[in-house]
Amino acid sequence: MKFQSVVFLLSWFLLPLSAMAQSTSPTATYTDDDKNVVTTESDFTGQAPLEVNFRANPENMDAHTPAYEWHFCKEGATEDLLVRYEEDTQYTFTESGTFKVTLKTRLTDDGTELDSVTIKVTISESHLEMPNAFSPNDDGTNDRYGAKGVNDPNSSGRYKSIVSFHAWIFNRWGQKLYEWTDVSGSWDGTYNGKPVKEGVYYVLVKAKGADGREYNIKRDVNLMRSFIQRDSTPTATE
Repeated sequence: MKFQSVVFLLSWFLLPLSAMAQSTSPTATYTDDDKNVVTTESDFTGQAPLEVNFRANPENMDAHTPAYEWHFCKEGATEDLLVRYEEDTQYTFTESGTFKVTLKTRLTDDGTELDSVTIKVTISESHLEMPNAFSPNDDGTNDRYGAKGVNDPNSSGRYKSIVSFHAWIFNRWGQKLYEWTDVSGSWDGTYNGKPVKEGVYYVLVKAKGADGREYNIKRDVNLMRSFIQRDSTPTATE
């Protein structure tokens, strides 16, 4: 009886130690709003479309062949969006909300679950504003016309989670001068390589956010080439 008790106790202690020795430390690598490449093991926030590379980073798996399960689930949902069966995987988030990305690691021989780790990814709701003026005079301030935040990435109201975008610039006679399809793009105030005159132009924007919101923006654009930014003067785009 004593021998059986010792065997039972040893098995009880050794099993969790074995499971602890065989583990994963999943990481997520993505590019943040400031164009910095970030690798983290913690929860994080970003804007769509957000491409993320997930790595399992297994530890002490030499004696076993592990099986990996990446579960992608939107917070509050009862079912997974998808499940991936690979050590490393990539996913692009195109919807707003909070998503739980859980890596489950099992032994292929008996299905024993060794590890389960979750990273939460929060995708912000969409936001898009187009300014009413810019001053392309090479003074380093508001030299290009684009969505708010193109000239100053740290500005309040900066665009967020825009998954499709198309903008056109017209003159007063309805002639198209420029168009672009990247929300981070912009117009430099030229047509066919030559600066256009100061005055009022028009922008038309059709865009869609990760939260499903649709943007149809039509507004005047004041091109003020002679405007010089002063420290005490509000910017032309406010």
